[in-house]
Amino acid sequence: MHRLILSGCLISVVSWLLAFPAHGTNWQVGPQRALKLPSAAARLAKDGDVVSIDAGLYQGDVASWPQQRLTIRGMAGGAHLEALGNSAEGKAIWVLKGNDTVVENIELSGASAPALNGAGIRFEGTHLTLRNCHFHHNQMGILTGVNPDSDILIENSEFNDNTVDYPRYGKLGHNIYIGNIRRFTLQNSYIHDASTGHNVKSRARENYILYNRITDERNGSSYLVDLPDGGAGYLIGNLFHQSANTENAAMLAFAAEHNQTQPNQQLYLVNNTFVNDYPGGSFLHNHSIATAMLINNLLIGEATAMIGPNQENHDLKAKANVLLDPASYDYRLKPNAPAIDQGISPGLAANGMLLNPQFVYRHPRGSEKRRQQGPLDVGAYEFIAKQPD
Repeated sequence: MHRLILSGCLISVVSWLLAFPAHGTNWQVGPQRALKLPSAAARLAKDGDVVSIDAGLYQGDVASWPQQRLTIRGMAGGAHLEALGNSAEGKAIWVLKGNDTVVENIELSGASAPALNGAGIRFEGTHLTLRNCHFHHNQMGILTGVNPDSDILIENSEFNDNTVDYPRYGKLGHNIYIGNIRRFTLQNSYIHDASTGHNVKSRARENYILYNRITDERNGSSYLVDLPDGGAGYLIGNLFHQSANTENAAMLAFAAEHNQTQPNQQLYLVNNTFVNDYPGGSFLHNHSIATAMLINNLLIGEATAMIGPNQENHDLKAKANVLLDPASYDYRLKPNAPAIDQGISPGLAANGMLLNPQFVYRHPRGSEKRRQQGPLDVGAYEFIAKQPD
């Protein structure tokens, strides 16, 4: 083996490279690997490392991850962490403590904790990206702390059935619960079947909810989206469904808990499709004094349109028969739907953000380019006529 002489000491090239990796070590985890469980990698990984987990089921394994700039990814087919009621630190399957963390292609289920908030992930650092992940049947899906400098991005992911037995314990479980951070972005994702709790709850100062399917389906949530501290909210191109057995009459809530009298807030709802099966419910309950701006939304169902200050521009109320297959949550437009060509260009928000919808949600947990033909259609989808052969 070649040797490197450094300060009079003999150090193998291999050992030196391991001690000072140029791009971090890639720790491989799997039944046929030296590291059998993700928790083993959590004890060994250093800042800047990558943990690659072979596809398969990892039962009962939980871990805390203190590393900075860490990437954890499931390999082809995805890695499933099934906690079987366990949780690290009494918090979550994975407690992520470092900054600049990326998690990809991971499924997390079955977490519970004595405080009844056992999550798939508890994030305690600054800046997190979740991509192509699935959180289900935990007490909480994801739960994050308070960090005014943190940005969190969730994309191409699914959250469902993360809940607590409320009649028994008097506690709420949410699919997504984001604490007081700087910016939260949720895009191209499928969030559904919260029971009693919320599908999405975020206390971030800025919230970008873009091109998602957020639906009650089998269960009845409290809110589909709750932004309890107000702030800035941009909800563009989403599919929203509220079931008849919802726990709250409003589909979306803004500033229900704090900052109701703060005038410097923004809420934009642009080119969303709302389907409300709850008679007498509302599409939006804006608790703040700020005016919610609604543009090109398709409103389906017998519901009070909006509660609280709002300005509607080219919203359209219609019946479910304008949708291709509402029973299967296919909210594309039928030919000759009144929403076709009835929208306007939303332009820019007050802070210069472009509001024009760029994509449409593609099930499951994806998106594709919005192909506009003529004037913009109302709702989350453009009607695309079949092209001749």
